[in-house]
Amino acid sequence: MEKTYILAINPGSTSTKIAVYNGSSPKFIQTLRHSTEELEKYAMVTDQFSFRKEIIIEQLDNEEIDINSIKIVMGRGGLLKPVESGIIEVNQLMLDDLSSCKYGEHASNLGGMIAYDIVKDIEGARAFIANPVVVDEFDDKARFSGHPLMPRKSIFHALNQKAVARQHSKSILRRYEDLNLIVVHLGGGITVGAHKKGRVVDVNQGLDGDGPFSPERSGTLPVGDLVRLCFSGKYTQKEIMKMIKGEGGIVAYLKTNNAQKVSQMAAEGDEHAKLVYDAMAYQVAKEVGAMGSVLQHDIDGILITGGIAYDKYFTNQIISYIHRMAPVHIYPGEDEMEALAANGLRVLKGEAEVRQYT
Repeated sequence: MEKTYILAINPGSTSTKIAVYNGSSPKFIQTLRHSTEELEKYAMVTDQFSFRKEIIIEQLDNEEIDINSIKIVMGRGGLLKPVESGIIEVNQLMLDDLSSCKYGEHASNLGGMIAYDIVKDIEGARAFIANPVVVDEFDDKARFSGHPLMPRKSIFHALNQKAVARQHSKSILRRYEDLNLIVVHLGGGITVGAHKKGRVVDVNQGLDGDGPFSPERSGTLPVGDLVRLCFSGKYTQKEIMKMIKGEGGIVAYLKTNNAQKVSQMAAEGDEHAKLVYDAMAYQVAKEVGAMGSVLQHDIDGILITGGIAYDKYFTNQIISYIHRMAPVHIYPGEDEMEALAANGLRVLKGEAEVRQYT
């Protein structure tokens, strides 16, 4: 019988995750890691296009996957203009926006670009993205920041948050569209979303400066102090942005972005590491409280996911603040590859509404 495969591609800052699925069954899942030396030769992330595509093709050959048997390629959605949640076919306009970094530069921009380039030589194959980070379902009130020049934006871990919310809904035999949920994604960045009847009506913009601090990001900073720092003459714009994204949060306090290492330091008696780690949990809990208010405290569940959700000490710290709000459920890890493949399977089965990027 002829095989019909789904290829999922998720480019990160220092790795490229790929997976091939036959239906809902994974043929293989692989994380291809890239050294600083390999990447530093490229001025922009999109300059890595050929390098990343070639290692994906090489890995497919190593796994003895006939590329012509791939009919759906799902790329991790990059920084685009705001879109509704769901599955979007990669078209020329999307390629132009991703390759030019019109809406921002991020490794995930490569997902749609590589997906499209792979399918162009495969008869009958199609390329899509699903629930990119720019999914925007905000209530209009949520867009106000306090100044019209700086509206709040919806940029968050949409793929994983939506996947976990649907997984939880299915586990309790309810429809995602009938529930009010708060979903907490704990990773290199942290986002906390208010899911109201299937729509994320508010969420902190965890990419570059909103909400709790995280292993690599500063989160919300005292705005007056930030302005004075910007005009102090001591730092360039690039250096300030690095403080906010990349060298903020735990990195700024403890010189590491490894939450597991910090947890171990705290367990071994490092009081400063423990205080920083506890403070991060405290800020996450505060954000959950804020999203509870958004949902008018009509909350069916609070879901905690992402890599740091494996740490029981950290999740218990959060739970100690929020347990009276609603039942708390832990879904550790971030199975974005499975989520991408599941959306691809829905396309193959004709169960999904596919939209065009316009």
